[in-house]
Amino acid sequence: MRAEELRPIPLFDGLDEAQLAELLAAGEEVAIDDGVQLFSEGEHADFWWVLVEGAIELVRHVGREDVVVGRMARAGLWAGGFRAWDEQGVYLATARGVEPGRMFRLPSAALRTLLDEWFPFGVHIVNGIFGTARRIEATARQRDSLVTLGRMAAGLAHELNNPAAAAVRAVAAMEAHSTSLLASLGDLAQLRITAEQFAGLDLLRRELDERPHSADALVLADTEDLLDRWLERRGVECGWELASPLAAAGADVAWCERADDLLGPALGAGLSWVSATISLSSTLGEIRESTRRVSELVSAVRSYSQMDRGSRQPTQVTEGIDSTLVMLGHKVPDGVRVVRVYGDDVPLVDAFPGELNQVWTNLVDNALDAMGDTGVLHVATRRDGDQVVVEVGDTGPGLAPDVAERAFEAFFTTKDVGQGTGLGLDIARRIVVERHGGEIVIHPEPGHTVFEVRIPISHPAA
Repeated sequence: MRAEELRPIPLFDGLDEAQLAELLAAGEEVAIDDGVQLFSEGEHADFWWVLVEGAIELVRHVGREDVVVGRMARAGLWAGGFRAWDEQGVYLATARGVEPGRMFRLPSAALRTLLDEWFPFGVHIVNGIFGTARRIEATARQRDSLVTLGRMAAGLAHELNNPAAAAVRAVAAMEAHSTSLLASLGDLAQLRITAEQFAGLDLLRRELDERPHSADALVLADTEDLLDRWLERRGVECGWELASPLAAAGADVAWCERADDLLGPALGAGLSWVSATISLSSTLGEIRESTRRVSELVSAVRSYSQMDRGSRQPTQVTEGIDSTLVMLGHKVPDGVRVVRVYGDDVPLVDAFPGELNQVWTNLVDNALDAMGDTGVLHVATRRDGDQVVVEVGDTGPGLAPDVAERAFEAFFTTKDVGQGTGLGLDIARRIVVERHGGEIVIHPEPGHTVFEVRIPISHPAA
């Protein structure tokens, strides 16, 4: 490789001819071939790689997949060389050729020697910036991740606790109802009712299934009192225990009189059987509803985490938004109303759904924090040309112009110490802009703040 081939590259503008010659003498040219690997993620970054012509893609192994995290297609872009500043420096991704060309490769040790000779003060500055920034960001990101994970875990535990506790209570009640059911069958057998009588009793029970059930508590209370007095006059023991489930099922005095005509002396045992059957069916309904809710929460977690899906894929943004709202449901106060306005023509987008869920989490979490205990969380989606637009708005006090201007800066936060790292919106911006080629902007107004996210339907780097 000759000096005149590197001279047009802006990266080398500050070098004189002697320095450029010394740089070339310490390095070498490496050819780029389509699909050929140049360096590997996790290996020591022993070389500094500068693109001269062609193109490479940078790939990281995430979970069970290789994910393209960047592309170098412009002369002067560089990678690696980190051991010039950090003995533990490793390549952050694997480089693969995608367009034939060339790279200039320089050993990290030689890079350090040349920099020490040419720019000693600059090397000290780079060392300080590199080490300090990496430590601060790594610590902050780790803490932020742990705090977010802890909140999510606590919220999920809270959401799961209600249906799980209801299911446990229902199972305990089911045991009592089963015991009552068996006891009433034994009583009916001892009273020697006929098969025709039992069949008639079962028809009466089924008749209750088709009757409308009143939701008016006063009406139900009056019906229970009527049934209780009627059962007491007929000499039915513990009639007050039977009155409540019978009234809830739609039974009235006329229905009970038909049962009396059918069963005679076995009326009490027959009504006990009907009551136990009704209670058992109701309890099964509670268990069904509780387990359905648990299943929905598990499904929302799977959707939110994308644990069973590929990284880049056709994605319905509303699915991720809904699963995010479920995950953050414990944070929504009673005084906050969630309004969803989803466009009917919103197509799938080529995206990383797990990463987009991080964006929705940060935006919704910030909106809830801004509103406090009352307000409206507004989430909307629509199509705008070749982009899908997602808006997350809140009715909080709004952002001051100087705050809105700095909102996407790393480590900038308006929250108190210990309540935020200032990385949420920075992470959201990186995901939207750098990973998806989209845009994220703020529309701050007093009493109404809207974050607008634009995602291309088809990502050009896909």
